[in-house]
Amino acid sequence: MEKELTGTTVFIITASAFGVILLVNLALAFSAVKTFPGLETKNSYVASQSFDERRTAQLALGWTVDASVEADILVLSITDINGDPVRVASLDATLGRATHVKDDITPAFVNRNGVFTAPVNLAPGNWNIRMQAVAADGTRFTQRIVLVVES
Repeated sequence: MEKELTGTTVFIITASAFGVILLVNLALAFSAVKTFPGLETKNSYVASQSFDERRTAQLALGWTVDASVEADILVLSITDINGDPVRVASLDATLGRATHVKDDITPAFVNRNGVFTAPVNLAPGNWNIRMQAVAADGTRFTQRIVLVVES
């Protein structure tokens, strides 16, 4: 004997499906908010007031940054427009995942013949280097470098 499909049964099936969708969306939203800080600057308005001047000064340096990992050594190469290593007054960097901050580290860079190296132990995947360097003339250079570590 077949059971009759009533309006109440259809409503329960539809409400259950939408309930599952809602619960999954809420779980993903809470997970995203919990794992990603989302903060790039404390006050975006204040930062925007000098953005063009900082960008122009940074572009005038003509620096190019390349990053790679070779045998658990992070290699950061900063070169000028001629391809020569640049002299930096200071270099600070944070290495971490793009999606969360729990794996963030501050590499202890050593300058060897114009190439900055630091020991690291990175799992495969996408990493970001958020670096800040200061040129010999005091110009600030900031850049986010995407680093892909192969398995």
